[in-house]
Amino acid sequence: MQQEEECCYAHNRYLLLLSVLFGVEFIFLAFAPCDRHDWLLENVLVLLAVLFFATTFRTFPLSRISLTLIFLFLYLHEVGAHYTYAEVPYEAWGQSLFGISLNGLFGWERNNFDRVVHFLYGLLLAYPLREFFLRVVDVKGFWGYFFPLLVTMASSMLYELVEWGAAVYFGGDLGMAYLGTQGDAWDAHKDMLFATIGALIAMVITAAINATLQKDFVREWVHSFRVKHKHPLGENALMRLWRQRHNK
Repeated sequence: MQQEEECCYAHNRYLLLLSVLFGVEFIFLAFAPCDRHDWLLENVLVLLAVLFFATTFRTFPLSRISLTLIFLFLYLHEVGAHYTYAEVPYEAWGQSLFGISLNGLFGWERNNFDRVVHFLYGLLLAYPLREFFLRVVDVKGFWGYFFPLLVTMASSMLYELVEWGAAVYFGGDLGMAYLGTQGDAWDAHKDMLFATIGALIAMVITAAINATLQKDFVREWVHSFRVKHKHPLGENALMRLWRQRHNK
């Protein structure tokens, strides 16, 4: 019992530390962003995420691994929100700190900060999604890796639709700054692809670690493909519900 309380205390202290670090960054980057209206748009989802975590951290405390991954993503997102994603000066930072051109090193012809963050969206957030599916949905085996990948893909697609809708609604420079396509007609498709690749890598790494440490890893995967309920659903399930209701 004492050990559990100490663990809970350490967890809450770590959450507080990450919250303070993010709060400091948020306040610092809130001053004089490159485009105030774009900054506000970029932070709508951040505000919703913070409210969600603030109201659920007691009933659904995430692991420190998940908290760290979410923190890293939000930290990078705030950098993109401050400068607008298409204008993050990573090229100047690379020249100043290391004397190298990052675009030249990777053969990029555009500002790819947004694409890197889309990749990291999948890489960093797939594991917290997996934790949700294991602890709430109670999935097992293969599905504990597949569903986080699917949600990453679906949420990435939804975000691109939101971006498109916001760009159409606001129009002008604000719409283009929020959309950030930089003249690439396939920008949304590539962003979704990179998010998917990131999530796939995260799940492959997680599966490899579990396969090494978990004794019943293979048995759990095999069991996850077995039929759990032999009776068909659809019209059969509707008929069963109908009979149960009228037999009361």
